[in-house]
Amino acid sequence: MNETFTRIDHSTGSVHAGYGDMHHHNYFYNSYTASPFGQQTAPRSPRRIADDQLRLLRQRFVDPEGMGEARRLLAERSTVILHGPSGSGRTAAARVLLYELHRDSGIFRELLPGDEGEATLTDPGLVGAGDRLLLDLAEADGAGWARNRRDLSALRKAVHEQQAHLVVVMPYDGTLESDLQFYRAKISHPPAQEVFRRHLRLHQIPHEEYLQSAPALADFLDEQPSIEEIADFADRVRRARAEHRTPDDFAGWCEQARDARKAWRQEVAGLVAEQPEASQRALLCTTAMLHGAHADVIHHSTELLLRTLKTPRSTLSSIEGKDLAERLKEISASAGRDGHVRFDQLDFDAAVRAHFWDHLPDLRRPLSTWALRTAELVDPHVTSDLRGELVQRLADQYLRTGKWRELANLAEEWAAADTTSRARPEAAVHALTCGLENKRYGGGFRQLIYTWCRDKQLSGELAYVLLRVCTDVIAPTHPDQAMVRLHHLARRERGATPALDALSDVVTTSSRLRRRMLARLTRHSSVPAADARLFLRICDPVPLTDPGGAPRALADEDYVQGCVTFGWREVFAQLPRSYWQPYAQRWLHTASDTGDHHDLLLDLLVDAAAGDGKRLATLYAVARSAEPTTSGGPARGVATTDRLLQKISAAQGLGPSAARSRPTPPRGTAP
Repeated sequence: MNETFTRIDHSTGSVHAGYGDMHHHNYFYNSYTASPFGQQTAPRSPRRIADDQLRLLRQRFVDPEGMGEARRLLAERSTVILHGPSGSGRTAAARVLLYELHRDSGIFRELLPGDEGEATLTDPGLVGAGDRLLLDLAEADGAGWARNRRDLSALRKAVHEQQAHLVVVMPYDGTLESDLQFYRAKISHPPAQEVFRRHLRLHQIPHEEYLQSAPALADFLDEQPSIEEIADFADRVRRARAEHRTPDDFAGWCEQARDARKAWRQEVAGLVAEQPEASQRALLCTTAMLHGAHADVIHHSTELLLRTLKTPRSTLSSIEGKDLAERLKEISASAGRDGHVRFDQLDFDAAVRAHFWDHLPDLRRPLSTWALRTAELVDPHVTSDLRGELVQRLADQYLRTGKWRELANLAEEWAAADTTSRARPEAAVHALTCGLENKRYGGGFRQLIYTWCRDKQLSGELAYVLLRVCTDVIAPTHPDQAMVRLHHLARRERGATPALDALSDVVTTSSRLRRRMLARLTRHSSVPAADARLFLRICDPVPLTDPGGAPRALADEDYVQGCVTFGWREVFAQLPRSYWQPYAQRWLHTASDTGDHHDLLLDLLVDAAAGDGKRLATLYAVARSAEPTTSGGPARGVATTDRLLQKISAAQGLGPSAARSRPTPPRGTAP
């Protein structure tokens, strides 16, 4: 593979995390944000992204009954199994429990047993020191629950040994053995009224407004809705208020939120039937896809849709035909005081989108083409948020109707195109994000992205798009999968190394991930030159010798020592001295700075030379060149070089033994 990597110079939106059982859309945070002058800001780590998402979730969360017991069990026994009915927010509760345990060591992540490339629950390397683990089996069938339940004993043992924490969400109708009952906490729905008001407070609606009487709200809450339904209802109230819909008071907003729960199918079908002209149907479709956009955008995008469909335009001059206000009125829409166009009925736009998608299937492909062309419009009213909403609405139709592969192919087409448009790769990122965050199809998207990272020709901006979704979407909750995909991207880089930089950022979040990456890079009897280059970045002596919150540093583990020795041996064999010398100098400088691991770091380099006189001589020459830049002064560097010479002499049988042999990692295995 010799595809080159594309540049990282795009901007994007922000992360948004919602409430309930994975009910959220991520309107994308760009880890590599470019300024107007081409300067990049520092990327945000996957750990920071995950913690920010959990923090937003915590702000929306209301404790259900039983949450106190769940906290007690998790604190005392490191494991809790949540048992609650569907719609009670049990997965949200699990995430909040783990967020409240935020520590300096370890990372949050979701376990996906059975997912392609995921470790089994019995894998001894699955749990890192201080990790916060979520095992969401709420939707598992009987066989899946039984299979994973059998492995919980081994997983709990690893959690205890690593001073980590585990929250399991079990199926509501699942059974538990007597020994697991010890960890069960039963939760129920939180107070619906308080959940609703919490959302309104976060929407910055003054309490004096939502404390007013609202019969429509009372009727809704009497239905005992799920947490997700309450969140949706609160969001509709927010939108009704923001759009100044009549009647403009809390009771009126709740009435509109209640009415918006209806599907509007018959009303939309009737409206479409009443508008046989192509221009009016195009206006109806455009208003639905760009709902809330400025009237100028609606007008120009409608014309663009007609051109995309190759529909003949009216022969009337613009001043002879109906103006936009009259045309909007005919489709039950209007431009508000802010100039933005909305339908008269709340959530009518979603019904219109579904109608066009379901009943005019020949429109689907042209509509996708039009959406991209609209996103590429140069117009001050076409903002990044509007582009994101447009792609989101298009992706929702693909996913709603089970056409996830078609959505993935569309995103690939957008990403691989040879273009200077910044909107095109951003649209691809948004589309893949929608797929990855979809509860039903997320696993299929992760597997497809794995295949692309490994084998796909990286034309156009595809490498950039894959890098974005790996670091910003997959890594925060599934860092192992992100690490594997970034590894495949990084080994194909030529010149710039954005994927390697991102891989290093992911590995930095966890000693466990660094250990697993070292194992991946040294698991075969011969390491490719690309992996030897990657090894030098991953095998950073500073984190290797810093235990952090773990009982001991990675460098003190026999397995890691074997990986390091083998990796350096391959570096010496395959890479020129000019390439590896800066890394070796950092290694020697770190040895000079650390007392506990001074000899160990030198031993590993000498062992890697494997008694080869030429390599040992080169290593000694590199040490001499590193002396002037040693922190603490050249004298400390000279002392390190002298100690290294003693070990080199011992390795050549010229003096007393100063080095001990290091174990070589068994090929094809990992901790």
